[in-house]
Amino acid sequence: MANHSVDEERNSARPHTSVAVPVSTAVDGEMTRSVRVIGLIIACLVAGAILAGIWKASTGLQSGKAALVAGLFLTEVILAGILILLGSIVEGFGYGLSLGTRWPYTRNILILMIEGDPEAAHRLVATLVGLIGVALVVLAPSSATINGLALVIIAGVFGIGTLHVLSGRMPAFVHGMHGLLAYGVFLSYLTGLAVPGVPFWFYLKFTVALHALLLAVFLGGMTTGQRGFGQPIGAFYRPRRLAHWTLAAHIVAALTIVATLGWLMPDYPVAFYLAVAQIAVGFLLFQAVNLKPKNPGTIVAFHQFMVLLITVAIVVSLP
Repeated sequence: MANHSVDEERNSARPHTSVAVPVSTAVDGEMTRSVRVIGLIIACLVAGAILAGIWKASTGLQSGKAALVAGLFLTEVILAGILILLGSIVEGFGYGLSLGTRWPYTRNILILMIEGDPEAAHRLVATLVGLIGVALVVLAPSSATINGLALVIIAGVFGIGTLHVLSGRMPAFVHGMHGLLAYGVFLSYLTGLAVPGVPFWFYLKFTVALHALLLAVFLGGMTTGQRGFGQPIGAFYRPRRLAHWTLAAHIVAALTIVATLGWLMPDYPVAFYLAVAQIAVGFLLFQAVNLKPKNPGTIVAFHQFMVLLITVAIVVSLP
């Protein structure tokens, strides 16, 4: 079975199943016009990330290797953000198991990406992030680049774990860790660009505004993993199942973000108002997941985009 192609796996799969999926089974997501349009937008964003890096390297005050490093940093930050968005698109349109649990590649992954499979794009962009991470360590070893590459590798390992979470073979904790590590990658390179010379873990330790945010990210990933592939969370007034308790903890963490940013006002005004708006987006996502659990749609990506904006707003602020 391990040698079967993804197409063979797909032909033997039952699309949109609502039960735990066998480890060797691929489940197609729904290929809609929205998926194709989003795929085109993502392709443009990836190209834009590369062009932005070239522009920064060629127009900045630095030259030679320093200019190349500056350009790669900018490209890496944008690609790390795109990678997180791709993960949310994979979830939002039911592509979490479109390649089965085979990882990291399949024989025809490039073709699948061209055809619009966001999971194929997710894995290939992750590869690009890893390659640039290696280049940055070689060219400019520092806290940001070394920690960034280490987090990329660990996130990749947890990436295969998320597939087994969706197929019902691993606990939701793995899914939560994968999301947390993905934001760790993004933050490592973002802080290296925004506050160069500051050790990453030192910055993270003393930037209180990020603590509740990262907890909410972890619990958000836990919520996704806990509900399972294509399963609703279910409406509730009092938590009765583990999925309910996980979501309740996620909501508390989200409210803690608002409280923390409010307490730190006026240091993070943009992040605060974005966090307040994100509460409403979160409830819309909850409704979408229950109404269309197999493919809740673009609201998942929008929810994740808001988290990225809040993260950037915190880092670029100078309290």
